[in-house]
Amino acid sequence: MMEEEELEFVEELEAVLQLTPEVQLAIEQVFPSQDPLDRADFNAVEYINTLFPTEQALEEAQKAIQQLFGKIKDIKDKAEKSEQMVKEITRDIKQLDHAKRHLTTSITTLNHLHMLAGGVDSLEAMTRRRQYGEVANLLQGVMNVLEHFHKYMGIPQIRQLSERVKAAQTELGQQILADFEEAFPSQGTKRPGGPSNVLRDACLVANILDPRIKQEIMKKFIKQHLSEYLVLFQENQDVAWLDKIDRRYAWIKRQLVDYEEKYGCMFPREWYMAERIAVEFCHVTRTELAKIMRTRAKEIEVKLLLFAIQRTTNFEGFLAKRFSGCTLTDGTLKKLESPPTSTNPFLEDEPTPEMEELATEKGDLGQPKKPKAPDNPFHGIVSKCFEPHLYVYIESQDKNLGELIDRFVADFKAQGPPKPNTDEGGAVLPSCADLFVYYKKCMVQCSQLSTGEPMIALTTIFQKYLREYAWKILSGNLPKTTTSSGGLTISSLLKEKEGSEVAKFTLEELCLICSILSTAEYCLATTQQLEEKLKEKVDVSLIERINLTGEMDTFSTVISSSIQLLVQDLDAACDPALTAMSKMQWQNVEHVGDQSPYVTSVILHIKQNVPIIRDNLASTRKYFTQFCIKFANSFIPKFITHLFKCKPISMVGAEQLLLDTHSLKMVLLDLPSIGSQVVRKAPASYTKIVVKGMTRAEMILKVVMAPHEPLVVFVDNYIKLLTDCNTETFQKILDMKGLKRSEQSSMLELLRQRLPVPPSGVESAGSLSLMAPTPEQESSRIRKLEKLIKKRL
Repeated sequence: MMEEEELEFVEELEAVLQLTPEVQLAIEQVFPSQDPLDRADFNAVEYINTLFPTEQALEEAQKAIQQLFGKIKDIKDKAEKSEQMVKEITRDIKQLDHAKRHLTTSITTLNHLHMLAGGVDSLEAMTRRRQYGEVANLLQGVMNVLEHFHKYMGIPQIRQLSERVKAAQTELGQQILADFEEAFPSQGTKRPGGPSNVLRDACLVANILDPRIKQEIMKKFIKQHLSEYLVLFQENQDVAWLDKIDRRYAWIKRQLVDYEEKYGCMFPREWYMAERIAVEFCHVTRTELAKIMRTRAKEIEVKLLLFAIQRTTNFEGFLAKRFSGCTLTDGTLKKLESPPTSTNPFLEDEPTPEMEELATEKGDLGQPKKPKAPDNPFHGIVSKCFEPHLYVYIESQDKNLGELIDRFVADFKAQGPPKPNTDEGGAVLPSCADLFVYYKKCMVQCSQLSTGEPMIALTTIFQKYLREYAWKILSGNLPKTTTSSGGLTISSLLKEKEGSEVAKFTLEELCLICSILSTAEYCLATTQQLEEKLKEKVDVSLIERINLTGEMDTFSTVISSSIQLLVQDLDAACDPALTAMSKMQWQNVEHVGDQSPYVTSVILHIKQNVPIIRDNLASTRKYFTQFCIKFANSFIPKFITHLFKCKPISMVGAEQLLLDTHSLKMVLLDLPSIGSQVVRKAPASYTKIVVKGMTRAEMILKVVMAPHEPLVVFVDNYIKLLTDCNTETFQKILDMKGLKRSEQSSMLELLRQRLPVPPSGVESAGSLSLMAPTPEQESSRIRKLEKLIKKRL
């Protein structure tokens, strides 16, 4: 069984090791070898038989292997004996090493103990002699050595030394505090002492002692240093009021200079004593100012308040330049929310250059030109006290903005409407830019003082005067379209006699409307940016209360009203011509000629008005497009209404009307660029309205031109040509053809029979709107109509 398994294993191994001839050839070229083991046709059985041709040879090999195993076992036994011998030799050496290590540790510990005992004795002696310079170095060393005996505190002698060190530290702390109290008394009339080397060294010792000692020293020194300030600027002193706030800041600046000269070298630099004095001064000043302003709140006027704020923010800026603010992280000041800006708005009576850019460039409110300055860690450390009194500032801005709006109204009356400007488009009223420049100045000022409720109050003021500007300056100056008595529209004032002049807006009035529209568009965009900027500056919790959507809607209403006025004016100018069209005797027209006079009149009014409007709305093209669309939506239905009044119509009269309609259609399609040297393709939305509306008018005339017999053909032709066919329109067409009522009844009945049945669930209202024609169908109809017109001409 074993032999069979071995044979199977050999066969599997040979199968795995069998390489392709190409691989074998490559191996022989890279690694040439004469060893029979490397041959591709190597046969293990033959190779073994070659080495051991007989059984005697195998026995000799087995004997050699047994001898080899015996020698290996002998070597192993000798190695084990050698290892045991080495262990016996080195055992004594290891014992000597342990002894040496323990002895070294013992000697080191004894030395430390000696140093500790001697150090404690010296520390106590030096403390009594106030040798603080030597104590500072010795105390740190003693404390370091004492750490080595932490695990030996169970030994009475060690515990006693540790207690003596603690007692020395306590005595040092009390003694140093007493020395500072004597040098800088917190009470009494004794003048503070000057700089002292003893106190300087005492500060070095305090650095090592309990941190409370250091804090107490700083607290006593700062309190003593500011004691004079509390006396000089008591609430009942004249110098304590806001109008003399500069003297407070001048006093602390002198004190800081005095400190550096006298005591700068006495305290360690890492104590930042000058900054701590300044910070404590700020806390005291904020408290004192808040107290006196509560008492004398009625005396605070806006100029005085802004003066005090300006001087205070200037002082906070001075602190930021001189100190790092690292002491503010001690918990002495809560982090204030509103970051400072690079400039102080209260220093400027006039708008900054960035603000002035707003007058000529849209979007300045939303895109500040200067990068944001780094945060001032001292911002608000004093000026926060003014926040409860900012209502004075808000009320002042309410008054100022009211006066500003009144001035805008008066200036407009005095200067009149803006001059026509067809080169650069309708000018934005300059008062608009002035208003937003003032808004920005107010917003920056207020955000410097508070980003809380005062910003919400200011936003309410902004909303109020945005609405007033829209009503008094924009809507209030739009040309009037009604009479004071009857409230009639412009169209009611038109003379309807053919060929008479039409009451319409003058060139100046058209330019004024366009200017107001452009101004309202500017206000709409800038109000949106104002809202975003306010949300950036206000506290996160108050963002939801900033909402100028209502004001933006107001400006949108002004825009819509302006466009509607322009549409009404041009529409009304065309009314007499359409009236003249409906009064013509179309049944008496004998031949088709050039376009009718009423068409010439309509085209004349379009050519007069549209270029003026387009040039004055050059900066707001989308609203010019809206004007074109609204005019088309107003004029075309009115034209079709007057078209139905043209009755009866002869075949030639219908052909003339068809020519006129096509002429009007071409003019309307060209309306957006009429009279312009630069021909621009009309917007697709506008073109679609014109094509749809005027094609319907053409189809109506085409039905009128068609013979009414046979009836079925006529009715089917009507259904085919007019997608919005219904009985009402059909009857109007029959009236235009001059058919009698008796003839019409049978035709109407036939129409009702021929009309498709409306889908289930759709109620019929006497009319049927079919699916709108595809663009290809509509284009085909237009081409057929053009051929018809050319044929008639």
